[in-house]
Amino acid sequence: MNTRQAHYRFLSTFVYVYFFAQAMSISLLALWLRTTLQLSGTETGIVFAANFIAAMCSQPIYGFVSDRIGTRKHILWVVSALCALSGLFFLFVYGPLLQSNVVLGAVVGGIYLGVTFIAGSYAIESYVDRIGRRHGFEYSRVRLWGSLGFASAAMFSGRIYNVNPSINFFLASTAGVAMMAMLLLWRTRDDGGDTTAASSVRLADALGLLRDPKFWRFMVFVLGVTNIYLVFDQQFPSYFTSQFPDPKTGAAMFGYLNSAQIFIEAGGLFLSPLLVKRIGAKNGLLLAGSIMLVRIAGSGLAVGPVSISALKMLHSVELPILVVSIFRYIACHFDNRLASTLYMVGVSFGHSLGLAILSPLVGKSYDLIGFPATYLTLAALGLGFLSASAWALQPTPPEIGRGAGKAAAPARPTQPASNAN
Repeated sequence: MNTRQAHYRFLSTFVYVYFFAQAMSISLLALWLRTTLQLSGTETGIVFAANFIAAMCSQPIYGFVSDRIGTRKHILWVVSALCALSGLFFLFVYGPLLQSNVVLGAVVGGIYLGVTFIAGSYAIESYVDRIGRRHGFEYSRVRLWGSLGFASAAMFSGRIYNVNPSINFFLASTAGVAMMAMLLLWRTRDDGGDTTAASSVRLADALGLLRDPKFWRFMVFVLGVTNIYLVFDQQFPSYFTSQFPDPKTGAAMFGYLNSAQIFIEAGGLFLSPLLVKRIGAKNGLLLAGSIMLVRIAGSGLAVGPVSISALKMLHSVELPILVVSIFRYIACHFDNRLASTLYMVGVSFGHSLGLAILSPLVGKSYDLIGFPATYLTLAALGLGFLSASAWALQPTPPEIGRGAGKAAAPARPTQPASNAN
């Protein structure tokens, strides 16, 4: 087995198991908070805000450390160990704290969930992108295994939740132990060239991104369009289950639908690089944003479980286009040495900052005016940001006919040989 195949197979398996753990831990988090712990929409919003504040604080560190250590697996070890603690944390720390003191529970839970399943997922994705660009395989071809892992868990997470939510959390712990075993048993060759280049990244280089106008033009899309969509999706399981005669039926149906949607999403991740290369990364971002807004507005107008389920399936089209477009936009317009820092600060930190602000406000809006009216308001706000993004994002030429390596090269190449896709 050559080095390229070894990296691809290891990362595909690792990402599959990680997203299985993530789905078991947080795919039904809103439902657990509102039905099992009996938190209000406002209190649930506070909990989500705390998660993203904690993630926001850890993401710049994750990004800078990732660029410094290159392809070494330190961050994978940290995330794996935290996943292994899921069951104990949710049942013996998080739940009791939220029931006795919502604010304290939100703070403690935010630190754990933010670092493990929010910032942690971005850190793993950035690691995959780094390895993929160096060894010649698409990030999305590995990430599709993450979707399959999430879908595998979602297929039966709703039914298990109806039996006992504790089982979900301990299955996540089991997955974390499996991730640690994989890292312990797996042997990969140290990429000396990558490590040398990574060690040349300085804090001043990372901070220099904040002075780059291209960075802030990119952030118009991240802070506006994607954040509005993510805050919409947070408590969507609660709204979805309300469309059914009883919560247990709704929870089971959400698990089935989520699983089907993610299996389709995996196919989209395989095909989306072809579309994004043909239309360009900027147009890919705008297309994904347009699909997001259709789903948000449509959910506000939908009546009954059939229409809301059909709109949920749009996520399987939007997400593959979005994630591929983000990485290709970064590769085209920014220094490759700082790819992890830019992804963790620009995308991940930007999401956490926006969601920390929006989560309690939108949660309060659910309590005051209901889900449909809030969704229509979010769609109108998102349309304004999408229009601004069409002006702010820099043009990204289609890559068809240009050659894959040249298309993936950063604006200021530092290691041309490592950028082939």
